Amino acid sequence: MATSPYGEGTLPKGVRSRMIHGVNGLDVHILEAGYESLGRPLALLLHGFPDLAYGWRHLIPILADAGYHVVAPDQRGFGRTTGWVNDYDARLEPFSLLNMTRDALGLVSALGYRRTAMLVGHDTGSPVAAYCALARPDVFPSVALMSAPFPGPPALPFDTAQSETSSAQPNTGNQDLAAALAALDPPRQYYQQYFSTREANDEMRRPPQGLHTFLRTYFHVKSADWPGNKPHPLKARSAKELEQLPTYYVMDLGKTMPQTVAPFQPSAAEVLASKWLTEPELEVYTAEYGRTGFQGGLMAYRVFSDPDLTAELRLFSGKTIDVPSLFINGKSDWGTYQTPGAVDLMKTKVATRMRDIELIDGAGHWPQQEQPVRLGTLLLAFIKEAGGADHSSDFGPGGR
Repeated sequence: MATSPYGEGTLPKGVRSRMIHGVNGLDVHILEAGYESLGRPLALLLHGFPDLAYGWRHLIPILADAGYHVVAPDQRGFGRTTGWVNDYDARLEPFSLLNMTRDALGLVSALGYRRTAMLVGHDTGSPVAAYCALARPDVFPSVALMSAPFPGPPALPFDTAQSETSSAQPNTGNQDLAAALAALDPPRQYYQQYFSTREANDEMRRPPQGLHTFLRTYFHVKSADWPGNKPHPLKARSAKELEQLPTYYVMDLGKTMPQTVAPFQPSAAEVLASKWLTEPELEVYTAEYGRTGFQGGLMAYRVFSDPDLTAELRLFSGKTIDVPSLFINGKSDWGTYQTPGAVDLMKTKVATRMRDIELIDGAGHWPQQEQPVRLGTLLLAFIKEAGGADHSSDFGPGGR
């Protein structure tokens, strides 16, 4: 456990760091603001990979100034949250989407709330937020998803009673796609496949260019600052279509992620111009990931393709998100389109009360850092429209 002050003086005024103990088997590290007075509605912010609670630092004061008690945890597997096993060979079940949903539910309860007024999930935090709204709409009465659209829970085989063949055919879609990508010229590999390998953690934790430079380049190349990001919808989840994605999504086969992004390292002038991620702020990420490595966060990518944990999600087969919802992303983020058809499926079938799809100018994969004011404006307008201003029953006896 790190003992140095969190953020080394880079946290905005009014944002504090503290631990909450005994949350679904975790001791959870959070950043929070708006905690000084009781009775404020709760805004819960769930980060993705390779991010931390710290990624919300620009947005937290904006929401607190609007009257919210804002809480951003280091999710299971990340940062200063403890109670998870930091090992590639650790059991995957604790990192499952349903257990991460229990983490969020347990945190809300530990904070003394009966429900959130605002729930936001970014990147791998997006499916966690989606399952929060899917499983417990009473506790999570609205949801904003960022970067990763939610295509719904996996389906059960339907109307197969008269079939003479087994409906339990193995799902080979990921293996087939991997083979098709490897057959391209040059051979390619999907980044989630790489992130699932045993070697990925060590290769990213100890990259040739150094951890600080690797993280700087990774944040840069996925932002609106990198001019190569020109996202557009893809026609199908085929190797030929996915080949259009930048190499940080569809990598050259055999290359590590540090090798993949190295050619896009920003210049000294570009680093100086990055007001959304200064060198002292980036050093927070370098220190935290230098201490923990990436394995805890990488477990999510193995969860996504695990057949047993996918089967667990079929409990919600056919269920829709019926609370007010919103999808937000940066206009320069390929995440909106990396799963062809997911946005349309989410908008037309999966989220029955989806308010809008908002793509923010001047932002890539990190809108909460690149364009926090615009993001805050969108979130506050959404919650107001969704009826989130009525918070009279949010708090339990003795709660906040």
